[in-house]
Amino acid sequence: MSRPPGERTGPLVDLRVIDMSTVLAGPNCARYLADFGADVIKVERPGGDSLRNMAWRDPRDGEGLWWKLVNRNKRTVVLDVKDNADHATLLRLLDEADVLVENSRPGTLERLGLGPDVLLARNPKLVITRVSGFGQDGPYASRAGFATIAEAMSGLVALSGEPEGQPLLPPVALTDEVTGLSAAFATMVALHSGVGQVVDANLLETMFHMMGPLASLFAVTGEQQPRLGAGLPYTVPRGTYQCNDGKWVAASTSSDSVAARVMELLGVGDDVRFTTFAGRTEHRTDLEAIMTAWCAARTQAEVVEAFTAADAAIGPVLDMAEIASDPHYAQRGTIETVPDGLGGTPMQSVIARLSATPGSIRWAGRALNADGAEVAASGWDSPSD
Repeated sequence: MSRPPGERTGPLVDLRVIDMSTVLAGPNCARYLADFGADVIKVERPGGDSLRNMAWRDPRDGEGLWWKLVNRNKRTVVLDVKDNADHATLLRLLDEADVLVENSRPGTLERLGLGPDVLLARNPKLVITRVSGFGQDGPYASRAGFATIAEAMSGLVALSGEPEGQPLLPPVALTDEVTGLSAAFATMVALHSGVGQVVDANLLETMFHMMGPLASLFAVTGEQQPRLGAGLPYTVPRGTYQCNDGKWVAASTSSDSVAARVMELLGVGDDVRFTTFAGRTEHRTDLEAIMTAWCAARTQAEVVEAFTAADAAIGPVLDMAEIASDPHYAQRGTIETVPDGLGGTPMQSVIARLSATPGSIRWAGRALNADGAEVAASGWDSPSD
């Protein structure tokens, strides 16, 4: 197999990471480190990570599009950790690694002879990031961890959907993406501490943190946020509104000054019902009807132009076809074409921009065991070493 293209650069260029995780949340954590220069070796079981075969495939080479995105910038190696020789190879790599990312059910590493007690005794500086569904302990720890379950049990799904309708799940892998970010953040905090340790990151508590003060609200008042479709209980108008060309906009008035400008725009600036947050909330139905009718009388472009001129919060509801031709996305380079020998694969660029030490995308997710021979022969030696 050919070596990965592109020189590895970035603020984490000295960081060595073993990614033993599968599918999404754990691999996302390792991907964020790789995007900023870390040398990430993706260790797959024989047959490969099931993410390779999930959902859509690139018709040019048959590879999974999820795989190309989530495992970009990583070297790929197949190791059977139940095989003595492969087990020894993995331990040698971990002896010199800075981070291990894994997302097996709690107890699995221990049964394989790779528990934190073993690894930290061999490499006291190692940060072991364990991504699971429910955490490393507690009554649910041994359950299979899936984003759908975390979304249901975190409070998110109870809030999502129409008031009298079905609770709705997110239509994207929201929990896996957010947990990857929080796990990467926690990993960097652990590394900054200079102390080898275990990072316990999980899907449920990550999404629970996304609920803001709702746990406090219930604890001190007994109140629960109701399901309001696209609305919020404390901000009116807020939601999605259809225009007379069939297109939609999303608007928010979560600032009193913005709300005042929107009331003027809607022609109700002098209406005492709508001068305060409390008043707008109390008269939600009336105000939402005014906003809905105002948007329905205009095109999407007219609504966006009027709100923008009033310095109010508005945005068109864009699908992927519209995003692909949007000038802001284009100028910012938010979608980047990654070299892959096929003319390039467009995907999201690096998630955050550092002015002095930026990250970069050097290659998309590679073929199964693409770097196996090289890693077996030279360990951590990589093209930039």
